[in-house]
Amino acid sequence: MAKLAFLGLGVMGYPMAGHLAAKGHEVCVYNRTSAKADAWVKEHGGTSAPTPREAAQGAEFVMTCVGNDDDLRAVCTGLDGAFAGMAAGATLVDHTTVSAAVTAELYAAAKEAGLGFVDAPVSGGQAGAENGVLSIMCGGDAEVYDKAEPMMQAYGKSIKRLGESGSGQLTKMVNQICIAGLVQGLAEGLHFAQKAGLDGRAVIEVIQGGAAGSWQMANRHETMLDDKFDYGFAVDWMRKDLGICLATANENGASLPVTALVDQFYKDVQKLGGGRWDTSSLIKRLNAMG
Repeated sequence: MAKLAFLGLGVMGYPMAGHLAAKGHEVCVYNRTSAKADAWVKEHGGTSAPTPREAAQGAEFVMTCVGNDDDLRAVCTGLDGAFAGMAAGATLVDHTTVSAAVTAELYAAAKEAGLGFVDAPVSGGQAGAENGVLSIMCGGDAEVYDKAEPMMQAYGKSIKRLGESGSGQLTKMVNQICIAGLVQGLAEGLHFAQKAGLDGRAVIEVIQGGAAGSWQMANRHETMLDDKFDYGFAVDWMRKDLGICLATANENGASLPVTALVDQFYKDVQKLGGGRWDTSSLIKRLNAMG
C-alpha cells in the first residue's frame, strides 16, 4: 500500500480518490472548496489538507484532476503547490485534460526538481469514474509510468503508455475529436428519424448492432430522445477540450474541419443556455432549428 495525495474532487476526482482509499492506500485529499474535501474524508476516511503542498508532503504519488491549464499550474507550482511538498523520487500523475504546452512545462519543472511526471488524461465520464473502469491515456518516462500504473488500476480498466511526455494529452485530443463527430452524426440521425415519423428507439434497436453502432449510440440515444441532458460530460468542458484540439492542429498542420464545425455547434448550444448540459445536447440545437 502506498501513501498518496489526490488534488481535485470534482465529479471525476471524488470517486477516483475513493477507489484508491478502497484499495487500502493512505490518501490525503485537497480541494479548492474545503467542504468537498471534508465530505470525502467523512465518506472514505483518510485525511485532507488546506493546500496542495501539505497534501503532497510524504506522498509517493500525487494525482491531480482539476479543470484547465491554469488550475493545474496552481495546484502544482508556487509556494503552496504540490511540487514544493513532494520529496525527490515522488511522482505526479495528472488526470486533467490540458494542453500539450502546459504538460511540457510541468514535466520539465518536475524533472528539474527530481520528480516523476505522467500525463494521464481519462475517458469514460462520471459513470466510468464511479465504476472504476476509466480509459487512461498516458505519456511520460517509461520507468516512471511503470511505477505509477499499478496505482491507476484502482480506477482504470484500460491503461496504456503511448510514448514520451505529452503523448497522453495528444491521445486524449484524438478521443475528443472522434467523439465530436460521432455525437453530431447521432444527433442528426435521431433528428432525421423524428422528422420522418419513425420510432427513434426502434430505429436504434435495429441499427446499433451494425456498422453505425457506437458507445454514444448505445448509452445516449434514449436520453437524447427524452430531451434529458444531465448524464455526462458538460458542453463547457467539451468546448475547452476542442479548443485545445484546434489550437494543437493549427501547430502541427492537421486538418480538422468537422471538429471546427461541431465546436461552433456547441457554441450554439451554449447560447441556448446549455453550457452545463452534456455533450449529447447537440440534438437540442437541431430540434430548436425546427
